[in-house]
Amino acid sequence: MKKKIDIKVFKQWSLEKQMEYIVQYYSKDLYWVIRPMVKTHENADDVLQNTFIKIYKNLKNFRYDSRLFSWMYRIAVNESLNFLKKQKKHLTTDGQDELINLLKSDPYYDGDEILLLLEKALLKLPPRQQEIFRLKYFSRMKFQEIADLLSISVGSLKASYHLAVKKIKNELNLLDE
Repeated sequence: MKKKIDIKVFKQWSLEKQMEYIVQYYSKDLYWVIRPMVKTHENADDVLQNTFIKIYKNLKNFRYDSRLFSWMYRIAVNESLNFLKKQKKHLTTDGQDELINLLKSDPYYDGDEILLLLEKALLKLPPRQQEIFRLKYFSRMKFQEIADLLSISVGSLKASYHLAVKKIKNELNLLDE
C-alpha cells in the first residue's frame, strides 16, 4: 500500500529523497505499465531503469501542474515505445510471432494459452488501442482516470476501448455469429 504524501512536503525534499520515494512507492506500478508493452521481465527491468534515469534527470523541471504519476506514466510509455522501436529494427518480418515466442520463453511468464492468444490479438491493434485496452482491462482503471492520463475525452476513450474489444473478440472468434 502506498504511503500518500502531501505534494507540498514532497516538493521540499531533496532530489535524492524524492527519487527514493518514487522508486519505493511507484516501481511496481511503473513496471506493470512497461511489462505488457515490452513482453519480458528482463526487458521491463531495463526499460524501468531507463525510466527512473529519465525521471531523475527531469524531476527538478516537473511543474506539478499534473499528477506526478501521470507524468511518470508518460515517461514509462515513451521509454517503452523507444525500446520497441529499437527492437523492431532487429525483428524479422513476422515480428508478432517473435514477440509471442519471447513471451513464451520468459521464465517469469506464467500465463496460460488463453493469455498468449489475448496478447497475440493485442499485438494486432494500433498502439493507442493497445494502451487503452491494457489500462482498462489489466490495470482496471476507470474511464475518467484513463482519459485524464492520456488527455483525451471520455467519449473518445470509450469508443476506442469498445472498438479494441470488438477487434479482439473478432480475432479470437468470440463474436456472436
